[in-house]
Amino acid sequence: MKRRDLIKLALASYVPAEAIAWQARRGMPSPKIKDVQVIATAPAGLRLVTVKILTDQDGLYGYGCGTYTQRADLVVAAVERYLKPFLIGKPADRIDDIWQACYNSSYWRNSPVLNNAISGVDQALWDIKGRQAGMPVYQLLGGKNREAVDTYRHASGAEISECLDQAKKLIAEGQRHVRIQVGTPGEAAYGAGRGNVARPSSVLHDGPYYNPDTYVARTLKLFEAARKELGPEIHLLHDSHERIHPTQTLQMGKDIEQYKLFFWEDPLSPEDVAWFRRLRQQTSTPLAMGELFTHPLEWMDLVSERLIDYIRVHLTMIGGLTPARKLTTLCEAFNVRTAFHGPGDICPIGHAANATLDLTVPNFGIQEYSAFNERVQEVYSNCPTLKNGYMYVNEAPGWGIEVNETAAKKYPFGYGETGERKLYNGGWGEVRKRDGTIIKQ
Repeated sequence: MKRRDLIKLALASYVPAEAIAWQARRGMPSPKIKDVQVIATAPAGLRLVTVKILTDQDGLYGYGCGTYTQRADLVVAAVERYLKPFLIGKPADRIDDIWQACYNSSYWRNSPVLNNAISGVDQALWDIKGRQAGMPVYQLLGGKNREAVDTYRHASGAEISECLDQAKKLIAEGQRHVRIQVGTPGEAAYGAGRGNVARPSSVLHDGPYYNPDTYVARTLKLFEAARKELGPEIHLLHDSHERIHPTQTLQMGKDIEQYKLFFWEDPLSPEDVAWFRRLRQQTSTPLAMGELFTHPLEWMDLVSERLIDYIRVHLTMIGGLTPARKLTTLCEAFNVRTAFHGPGDICPIGHAANATLDLTVPNFGIQEYSAFNERVQEVYSNCPTLKNGYMYVNEAPGWGIEVNETAAKKYPFGYGETGERKLYNGGWGEVRKRDGTIIKQ
């Protein structure tokens, strides 16, 4: 057999097809952006926005998550009407340059709509880069720092017993970290139902209402019961969702120390982040913050002054993988760990981006996990998987996820039976105190 034939045989035997394709493309000019499309779908009832970028090289494209479910239609318009004409013809391999150009293109910056639109573009370009290289994106970022991504999941109930029963089921499935939330009877507690309890006559409005004092007392009872029934080895997490006053937060910080939480999430609202300086002095409980952040100045002092232990940003809300990489580097310098937001209103590509950073950064902390139902997996194939509490990404190039656009059309953004939009067109609902005062959340 001739030497040339041996080389061909070796390539066919040991080199992945994607790598051979990348070798073939090496002599080609840089791919240019040919088209930018938006896939809007709601297979689980939550509005998901996926951006697809096609290049001028046959078969080379990528997907990115730009999901802002409360204002999904605006992200669709921002991509289609503004970013698409701005991007056509640009080189698809200049990811950071394109991010900076998009960021500056609207003059006013850091809005959640713009950031999500940019995120969809940014993640799609990383997908293209991985497909070009024949590698998963985590390899492009330097490879793994760990074998898999440790996760936490949610246990909740209208009663403490219901919450703990859910927690026990998750623990039996291999979860070592569990977020626990309990309802308050007759009230709109965050993350749990209110039970079949009549509204007090003292409530002066017809909408959902919430009493911060009841929440705090009920939550302390939950922690006490959880430690007795679940034991000291299970890591407990809890989300206050910014609903209590800063002075209540200071007192609660003292009261929960004895229960040794893995972290306490969103004890203060973004408008009250200056209170973290006082909270840090009041409690040794690890603090997690950032789910609602959209601007770097919101996290800069918290990180650089070591006022939080975990950064909780929603990747699409800060503009995608590119700025998130820079944020994790900043956090590493101050020993702040990652705990990226991972709810159901991120498309599977966004979850893959979370997991990719989780695998590659040294200061990984924990990852919130939300399961993908059958309809989501019908639209998005090769989603990240969960086993014994660990999340895994697949090894295909890019994000390794393909989108079935025909299936996506089966699940349009939600409408009522008579054609009206439901749930405020995706918006976040109101919660008020007894007297009608609106509560930040």
